[in-house]
This record gives sequence, C-alpha cells and structure tokens, in this order.
Amino acid sequence: MTTATTAANTAPTFAWRAASRLLKHLTQGSLTLNYEQHNKVFGSLAGPGPHAEVTVLDAKVFRDLVTGGSMAAAETYMEGLWESPDLTSVIRLFSANIDSDPERVTWMSRPSQWFLNMAHWLNRNTIRGSHKNIQAHYDLGNDLFTSFLDPSMMYSAAIFPHADASLEEAQQFRLERICQKLNLGPDNHLLEIGTGWGALAIYAAKNFGCRVTTTTISAEQFAYTEAKIAEAGLTDRITLLCSDYRLLTGQYDRLVSIEMIEAVGHKYLSGYFNKISTLLSHDGLALIQSITMNDQRYKSYKNSVDFIRKYIFPGGHLPSISLINRHIAEQTDMTLSHFEDITSHYARTLNEWQVRFVENFDQLPADKYDAQFFRMWRYYLSYCEGAFLERAIGTSQIVFSKSKATVDWEF
Repeated sequence: MTTATTAANTAPTFAWRAASRLLKHLTQGSLTLNYEQHNKVFGSLAGPGPHAEVTVLDAKVFRDLVTGGSMAAAETYMEGLWESPDLTSVIRLFSANIDSDPERVTWMSRPSQWFLNMAHWLNRNTIRGSHKNIQAHYDLGNDLFTSFLDPSMMYSAAIFPHADASLEEAQQFRLERICQKLNLGPDNHLLEIGTGWGALAIYAAKNFGCRVTTTTISAEQFAYTEAKIAEAGLTDRITLLCSDYRLLTGQYDRLVSIEMIEAVGHKYLSGYFNKISTLLSHDGLALIQSITMNDQRYKSYKNSVDFIRKYIFPGGHLPSISLINRHIAEQTDMTLSHFEDITSHYARTLNEWQVRFVENFDQLPADKYDAQFFRMWRYYLSYCEGAFLERAIGTSQIVFSKSKATVDWEF
C-alpha cells in the first residue's frame, strides 16, 4: 500500500473521530449520523428532542466542520455534501445546543472568523453601503419572491388568527392588526420606513383612508410598488419615495417600520431611533416589527458573522429587546405602549414559504437560480424556522408613543 493510499484511507477516519468529539457534547435531543459504513447516534433518543438525522456524502464535511464550525455545516450543505430528511430539525438541534457547544475548536476556526468579521465590516450600513446591501438581497428579482410569498408579497412574519388559517389570511390579519394598533384614520399621515412590495401602504390607504408616505432603497421594490399603487388608484393618497431613512424630513403622526431594523446595524441603531423620534409628531404613534437576538447571546452575536450575514443579508444585524428599549430611553422622547411576541407565527410563516419555494423553484430560470442557490435558500429558510422554533431568535411588534398620543385599545 502506498503512502498516498494510506493517507486517503485514514483521512476520513481521522475526520470522523474529530467530528465525533465535537458532537458528543450534545445535551439536548439527538443526531443520527450516517457515513458509509458508519452509523452513530449522538445525544439521547429517549428525550423530548429535537431529533435529527444527517447522511454525510463526503468526508470533507467532517474536516470542514472541525475547522469551520456552523458556517462549514451550511457551506457543505450548499455544496451537496450532506443531506437530511428534515433540515429544519438539524437546525433546531444545534440551536437547542448552542450554549452547550461553544465551538470547542475556536483556535482552529479563529482565522476564518477574522476574515468574516472584516467582510461584515466592509458591508456596514452607511448610506452608500445600505444601498449595496439591499440590492444584494431584495433586488435578486421579483420573480424569486413571487414564487414563495403570498399574493400580498409580504416578506415578514404573518399572524395566524387560527390553526387552519392560510398564509394569505394570516398576512391580511397581520395588516389589519398593525393598522388597528396605530389607531389609523382618515386624518392621519403614516410614514413607512421600508416599503417592501407596498402591501401595507396600499392596505392602510385603501381601508383606513389615511395618507401614506413610504420609502424604499430597492429598485425592484420601488418599480413593483409604483405599479401596484397606480393599479389600486391610490396615487393621490400614497407618496412613494426612493430615499434612505436618514434623509427623510417632515412630521408624521403615525410611523411604521416592518422588519427593516435588521438592516440598520448595531452602530447605527441610536441614529435610527433618534430619526424616528424626530419624524414623529408630539401626538404620534410608531410601530416597529423586529426580529431580535436573545439578550443573553447578543454580545457574542454582535462580534461574529453567521451564515445569514455572509450569504443572505450582507450588513444584516439583529438587535436585542433590551438594546431597543435602551435606545428608546436614551435617544428619544417616546415611551413603550405595547409589546407583542409573535415568534411562533414566524416559524409557521417560514414553513409556508419553504413549501412554496420548493414547489415552485423549477419554474424559475435555471441560468439565474441554479442548484446551489436552491440549496442555499432551503438552508436559509430552515435556518430561520429552526431558530424561531427553538427561540434562539424572536420576533415582536412594539408600539411606541409620544407624550400627547392617545392609546385607547387593548390586544
């Protein structure tokens, strides 16, 4: 047997053993790992879960996992080097064990993390950088988002009013709920920071008779929304802008920002809340829907780069609830009037999106969205669903009010 042959035969065994040493630290749930003639269960099948199964198709997975940690798990999946009958369960398992497995080989992965952090710094959300970051995701193409979103094109957490509600019903229910929380009426002027594809602006103007000014920095979203506003006959009630929120002026008695705060960045959060407070009149109400990182993990999250920020949302950053409250207290004259946790609804929303994405992907142009893109987005949707199910991250609707605002409702 030649030296080369010996090395080739022993490398997978070494990598398997190294990966096994990492996986033995699972304290919740179990992972059934299959590789060639090897089958092993890590953790306990007797407990409540989560329980996941992975079939490794190439030993490169083990080698990369040892040096690259969770990022390597994502990248080798994108390369088609491992499979799972339930990808979301894999994410749930590692989310549930995130505190018990602090990446024990950090000395080996530290150089790659340094480069990731540098890349994330280059994607910081200056006015110019924000345009570039938004284009990298939201301008991928309206055909992609149409393939898995409901007809309203709402790309944020729905609220399901009952167990049998469809995604479309849940998104309409959520729109109504937002407008009610804002006490919208014909005399109000609503400012929306982050237009999306225009569903909220159109719904508010059409059903509550208010004026709406809405802004986006996505060219694709601007063009789509402009056409939708004209189609709805609401050009006299809705003003559509293509402007960074930092450049907005004027006074509004209602303000809404739906899952846009995630594109602000840690460094710019104080300016974001200060701007909201400046734009909101003394009798104003503001509603923010935000994905949030758990307070206990925020510091480590802030100083690292995960799969989402590298591949899906460059420049993305999840605030924590306590950080939001601190900025409100220190940077504004607003007070907290209402808080609603809708985390479980986001998990179901993502599940609905993934079903549609898988069903409709073959209808998208293959030269634009290839097989690796498909696997990357499946991982993204499962990554988020699993994290919400395990409450590694959360989602909330938060209403803030100025001193002269009237809040006379209960939810």
